[in-house]
Amino acid sequence: MNTEIEVRILNIDKEDLISKLEKKHAKFIGDWFQVRYVYDFNPIDPNKWIRLRTNGITNTLTIKEIQDKTELGTKELEIEVSSLETAHQILEKLGYKRRSIQENKRIRYILNDVELDIDTWPGLNTYVEFEADSLYKIKEVINLLGFDYKDAITDDAQDIYMSLGYIQEDLNNLKFEVK
Repeated sequence: MNTEIEVRILNIDKEDLISKLEKKHAKFIGDWFQVRYVYDFNPIDPNKWIRLRTNGITNTLTIKEIQDKTELGTKELEIEVSSLETAHQILEKLGYKRRSIQENKRIRYILNDVELDIDTWPGLNTYVEFEADSLYKIKEVINLLGFDYKDAITDDAQDIYMSLGYIQEDLNNLKFEVK
């Protein structure tokens, strides 16, 4: 199981950050619309869940586990699956019920071995997630881009929603409105 070291900075100016990344010659990786299905373990463990996700190109099945909310890392065990629907059917046959469906838009760059995901979720201001194999690298890139590490948080999207007054049931159907 790999451990992800990741932090987020909220309420960013997306266009300004993209401009800074391009000036620093960050490598553009992709721009995706993602859909994820979240399944609870049985019995339910709030610090462990299953995620089935697609970005329209790649489908992944992941077990996510938080050892300690005060730590920066989330343990992750992930495989690529050929079919989102088949993986969903397998999970259902194994007794896992889909708890939620969530959509987000993601733009990914890499700068100095740090993965930067510019994420937009329904009802949230855009934020940036920094992920690397060391906190030192993350802090270096945060400073390079003109952010202050003291503004970084370890909260995930669910925590951010909850801090804004959402309840768990609100998170079970996070979709962008179609106009």
